[in-house]
Amino acid sequence: MPSGFAKPITIKKAIDCIDDGTYLLPAIQRKFVWGRDKIEVLFDSIMRGYPINSFMFWEVKESRIKNSFKFYRFLTDYRQFFKEDNPVIDTSGHKNFSAVIDGQQRLTSIYLGLKGSYAYKLPRKQLKNTEEAIPTRHLYLDLLNRLPEDNERAMIYDFQLLTQAESESRLADPNSAWYRVNNILKCCDRNEVDDYIDDDIERRGWNRRDPISRTVKTTILRLYDLIFTEHLINFYLEETQEIDTVLDIFIRTNSGGMSLGFSDLLMSITTANWQSDARKEMSDLVDRVFQIGNSDFLISKDFVLKTCLFLFNDNIKFQVKNFDQTRVREFEDNWVKIKKSIIESFTFLSNLGFNNHTLRAKNAAIPIIYYIYHKGIENDINSPIKHEKDKDLIRQWICISLLKGVFGSQSDTVLSGLRKVIKEELTNKSNQQSSFPFAAIKEEFRSSPAKNLSFDDEFIDVLLTTQYDSSDCFSVLSLIYYHLNFGNQVYHIDHMHPSSYFKLRATEHSQPEKIKREIFQTDEDFAFASDPLNWNGIANLQLLNDIENMAKQDKPLEDWVIARPIDKSNQLIPNGSLKISDFKTFIEQRKKLLKEQLKKMVT
Repeated sequence: MPSGFAKPITIKKAIDCIDDGTYLLPAIQRKFVWGRDKIEVLFDSIMRGYPINSFMFWEVKESRIKNSFKFYRFLTDYRQFFKEDNPVIDTSGHKNFSAVIDGQQRLTSIYLGLKGSYAYKLPRKQLKNTEEAIPTRHLYLDLLNRLPEDNERAMIYDFQLLTQAESESRLADPNSAWYRVNNILKCCDRNEVDDYIDDDIERRGWNRRDPISRTVKTTILRLYDLIFTEHLINFYLEETQEIDTVLDIFIRTNSGGMSLGFSDLLMSITTANWQSDARKEMSDLVDRVFQIGNSDFLISKDFVLKTCLFLFNDNIKFQVKNFDQTRVREFEDNWVKIKKSIIESFTFLSNLGFNNHTLRAKNAAIPIIYYIYHKGIENDINSPIKHEKDKDLIRQWICISLLKGVFGSQSDTVLSGLRKVIKEELTNKSNQQSSFPFAAIKEEFRSSPAKNLSFDDEFIDVLLTTQYDSSDCFSVLSLIYYHLNFGNQVYHIDHMHPSSYFKLRATEHSQPEKIKREIFQTDEDFAFASDPLNWNGIANLQLLNDIENMAKQDKPLEDWVIARPIDKSNQLIPNGSLKISDFKTFIEQRKKLLKEQLKKMVT
């Protein structure tokens, strides 16, 4: 038959087609991204008889397509971060099948609700692959109660993705009739549905003729009919076997709305032009970067695509023309070195003490990756005895760039300027003579009011009020303590005058207050010491290696300096009194020291 709208099918038939491999996903499709709200609203729309829009399928019949292009199975159990990638399927010798061009999100949601499971991370839980952090959920429907008219999602039917504990609680409620939706697939015909309802009504002690019983029966029978008998899946079937035509259809279908972001589209095109499994390769890279040390760096596939483009193309904008087959093959041909350079760059940043919180602009890592890749030092950048000059210059540049917020807007413009400067350095000098061009980068952006890397006195004064838990705190201290050996030791941020001195004053506690008014000569000195801008800011913070920090703990500053003894010059400790009663004088003196130190780093 020619391309056009085919005879609609039931939801049950679509589920069966997913199970037996009749419906697959082409490599140009992005991953499943719908959240629980969209899934629940979709099922409400189905129950209310609302249209769920038509689908577009591509009938794949020719062996050359089956043998040459990648296809994926549907995701049947979703688990945030840990199970988001569709399994690849070898379609060589596979029966004729339909590749879903438009409608993957809806079909996957229907499958997860009716037959699979859905799991996402709970708030304030660490991203760990455990039921405690990411509990498995199944879709339930309250057969008895409807939602109030004023609910935010404008739903009528109360569909909810529930954990086991939540479902047990709902099922124990005598005023509701929660039903696990995937049980409907166990019913072969309406008689089995009737039997289930009658048994449930009898178990609850309801009268079959009561309105409650009739509501429950009406709801579950409607669910059965919508799944098994109504032909709700309307689809356009494209029969052409020309991949370029299908790609054009995909772009036309998906680039105009909010359902597919432009970067998702580029990822799809990249995947289609990548001969091996691009999704698997990039997912593995994202996982490898996340596992570096204790830094928990989270990078996206967008970041990887931008990095690949940055490495090989002067035009770094996300444009379709920059991801043609020739360019993508260049990415793939160099993928081993690209992957190594990205991993080693983030390992280097982790060794410097950065983590996902403190490296708040991930794009700042891209020029580092470019320098490491094109200088060819990806195998030994993290050697403790090599490339010391490069490491110091990169650390200085990234700290200043993060503090000045140069990647906050017009990121492509900034990246293009950085690429030009670094490329000139590597082109004009041999690998042995080149070094990370920090001075040239400063010159490149000197005339830009927003992107220059200079610090004036006012900006430094603001930096010195940076608080302990700020994402900028480590960058400021890393600049101040530029003389430390970051590559070979782990450094912690430490309060010089212990924070316990100050925190206990403002809280309910059983111990006597450690900071008292009588310690200080004036009310002004006492108020100064009580202000977090002073005791919790940079002027009362230092970097200590992990061993020294464990030894110091909550010791008073004066006692710690004498007991160790501590090199005050190395730790930037002023020569005046270190008693808590002289806290204001200490902070004022230390700010002067730190201000001088910061000016050395940016002039």
